[in-house]
Amino acid sequence: MFGWFLALLIGGGGVALSSAKVIQQGNEALVERLGVYDRKLEPGLKFVIPVLERVAYQGTIRERVLDIPPQPSITRDNVSITVDAVVYWRIIDMAKAYYKVQDLQSAMVNLVLTQIRAEMGKLELDETFTARSQINDLLLQELDEATDPWGVKVTRVELRDIIPSQAVQESMELQMSAERRKRAAILNSEGEREAAVNSAKGKAEAQVLDAEARQKSVILQAEAEQKAIVLRAQAERQNQVLKAQATAEAIQIVNQSLKADASAPEAGKMLLALNYLDMGTTIGKSDSSKVMFMDPRSIPATLQGMLSIVDNGKEA
Repeated sequence: MFGWFLALLIGGGGVALSSAKVIQQGNEALVERLGVYDRKLEPGLKFVIPVLERVAYQGTIRERVLDIPPQPSITRDNVSITVDAVVYWRIIDMAKAYYKVQDLQSAMVNLVLTQIRAEMGKLELDETFTARSQINDLLLQELDEATDPWGVKVTRVELRDIIPSQAVQESMELQMSAERRKRAAILNSEGEREAAVNSAKGKAEAQVLDAEARQKSVILQAEAEQKAIVLRAQAERQNQVLKAQATAEAIQIVNQSLKADASAPEAGKMLLALNYLDMGTTIGKSDSSKVMFMDPRSIPATLQGMLSIVDNGKEA
């Protein structure tokens, strides 16, 4: 009797242990009762009815990464390229993910490849490189809508590599080389143009400075000549003033001598005659004057005549 009780106890304990299920954090489990989906088990210690119920599937609901292998595609301008991508996704409805599609991951890979080929066929080659972020957004939107019936949420899509064929790469390298040479030629021509402009500006500024320097030199020279003329005129005037003063003093001295000495008038007449002769010499030095030649032997007679003119002037 005790043996039967022990056997029953051990059997009951085994059944209880088999009905207890521990669901890990981040996972969910699906329970079927008599082959029909019944409920979903959350993380923690859960129990199922032995024989009648079973855990059909247990999987993670955490975000996962789906690596899409490189696949050939054709762009709108008929260029062959190879594209690979990475998709970030997670299950939001475990029942749909298990019962709506047989192989979820394989189905998602084929769906992503189909969408990538479709999007690449809408773009030209150059657009595939410049509009990568827009392509990622379009793929994300389309894949999220397509996988919604499977209980899947696509959170991010990234195109990793877009590789053209070898012939296209060689053609692109030649094009880039030509573009670089073109830019170099443009930069070189612009540099030469700027150098020519700067040289012309420098020459023009040098000419302006030279002209200004010559103008200042002419002005300074004219001012110097003007000052020299003024100084010469002032010196000539001063000389004439001094001569006049000397003549006045000489006349005064002569006048005093005439009054003091009885024979002085004859000497005065002789002095006046000599002054007449000096005046003739001065007149002869002038460019516009007429020169009269006189015989040296007639100089005494000439002096005598001048003395008589002086006497007649004095009497008058």
